[in-house]
Amino acid sequence: MKKLLIVFVILCNIMAVNAQKTKKENPMKLNAGIITTKLAESKTFYTGILGFGVTFENEFYLLLHTPGHTAEISFLLPGHPSQQPLFHKAFKGEGMYLTLEVDDVDTLYREIKKKGIEIAIELRDEPWGDRHFAITDPNGVGIDLVKYQTP
Repeated sequence: MKKLLIVFVILCNIMAVNAQKTKKENPMKLNAGIITTKLAESKTFYTGILGFGVTFENEFYLLLHTPGHTAEISFLLPGHPSQQPLFHKAFKGEGMYLTLEVDDVDTLYREIKKKGIEIAIELRDEPWGDRHFAITDPNGVGIDLVKYQTP
């Protein structure tokens, strides 16, 4: 009986380790998507202004990644026959924002101003610790560029 108990305990430990390993091997990844006719404008904006790279592109879909490959954003033409009806209606340019955390928000602010991009919210410090500014992408999405710091 003692041997059976030891085997049971060992099997339980193995199962627990495998469960933790599975969690680490199957992480969830978020890819925000915008349904828009402005694929070319979005590509130019995100690659030229924010330094994103192109992960994949075809005539109806564009997938971009952040400079460090830590996140992605996609753009899809509305009403495309390859897509289900849920993904047909175009984004109307309101009620969405993205936050991009950066190491040096001051330098990025100066670079974006030099490129002539309209600043929607000027560089500022918030009482809760954010130092940030905001711009708007070609689809009307607000982009908050932020450096988190202790208040």
